[in-house]
Amino acid sequence: MNRRTVNTWGQTLGLAAVVMTVIILMGTFNVVTMALALLVAAVVFFVLRAALDLTGRDRSDRPPAYRDVKVIALGAQIFAVAALHTFLAYLWQNFKDRTDDIGLNLSFDFLDQPGGITIADNPLSANDQVNEAIRAGFENTIRIIILGIPLALVVGTLVGIARLSSNWLLQKIATLYVEAFRNIPVLVVILIAWSVYLNALPPANEGSRKPLGGWFIFNNSRFSFPSIKGLDNWEAYRGLMLVALLIAIGVWIWRTYVFNETGTPHRRTLWSIGTFVGIGAVLFVAFGGPFEVSKPFVDESGRIYTDGLRMQMPFAAIFTGLVVYTATHISEIVRGSILAVHKGQDEAANALALSGIQRYRFVILPQALRIAFPPLINQFLNFTKNSSLAIAIGFAEVTAVINNLFGQSQPAPQLILILMLSYLVLSLILSVIGNLINRRLQLVGR
Repeated sequence: MNRRTVNTWGQTLGLAAVVMTVIILMGTFNVVTMALALLVAAVVFFVLRAALDLTGRDRSDRPPAYRDVKVIALGAQIFAVAALHTFLAYLWQNFKDRTDDIGLNLSFDFLDQPGGITIADNPLSANDQVNEAIRAGFENTIRIIILGIPLALVVGTLVGIARLSSNWLLQKIATLYVEAFRNIPVLVVILIAWSVYLNALPPANEGSRKPLGGWFIFNNSRFSFPSIKGLDNWEAYRGLMLVALLIAIGVWIWRTYVFNETGTPHRRTLWSIGTFVGIGAVLFVAFGGPFEVSKPFVDESGRIYTDGLRMQMPFAAIFTGLVVYTATHISEIVRGSILAVHKGQDEAANALALSGIQRYRFVILPQALRIAFPPLINQFLNFTKNSSLAIAIGFAEVTAVINNLFGQSQPAPQLILILMLSYLVLSLILSVIGNLINRRLQLVGR
């Protein structure tokens, strides 16, 4: 055994001694944990240390191990991993001891048991399984996200542009809106929306407002709107309309290609919408009217609704509160991004006699969006996580549903894990979509 190998083994054992000391100081005396941590630390260190020695270069001028930056960095990383593993093992062992003491079953068999809860405007009964209740809450969370994020983006963009307007009144109103709602907690904004809806609309049992001939119904319990009610051949019609949507997207791509190749105005929006509506009209006639517009109806007590589309007041409050709050942050991102666009771009647009809308549409916003999109992704994620505040006003999204399941003696550790995974999945999906769009928006270097 040569001197280099002796040094490597000596350093490995020294590091192992350090790890052992840390484990003992942290109070974990589990033999298996200690042995595993020491074994992993020793093997990783030895392999990497040997790899450093076998790079083939002359290391006669190499500093001693205790002054070698690579060795110190390697040792620090192994130390961190060992310490983290020890800490987590300590927490897990305490958790296991505690659950064993109280006899808590850590399996997920409870998901197939009756949940014992109901959800407003949902056919779910108390005898339905826990997994069905969680799925219903998860779907409500997705509804908030799908409807709220696009609206917050539109409102935030308009307010951000208004903040830079030359119109004094419009600029001050936009500034007042941003400063008023950005600087108070989002939960307070939600409660404000909840209070406004409760007090500004008539109680459900005292009559409802029914504008436009009763096609819309408003009270402090629900909003009702017209909807589409499927009749014969509805399923087939709906499937073919998905095909029509794909064709409309193809038309959009084709018109873009024509514009890029010939310079002919693409008018892709009109072409795509016209294609979709035209195919839908032909199919409607061919299937003999597969749907009809459903008019909402509510009885005198204000409790029984039929037909139409209904929105619970708690949903309206959480939806409004999150959109109002998130739009203030988005508006500042948009404003800053517009200001980051070089002034010469605006001057060039003016020189071409473009109108204000054309300047923003064709020159300013496309460039500002490239700057704004990365921080916008963070706002989308915040919107998703803030949807959990719906529990404060009783809307049955996934957090509120799981909180109700706690009250039905369902196991809390597994439910909390499911809740964490639910938001993690939603956030990761949004991140992936956002990063793909951001990559698409970036300029390609030559």
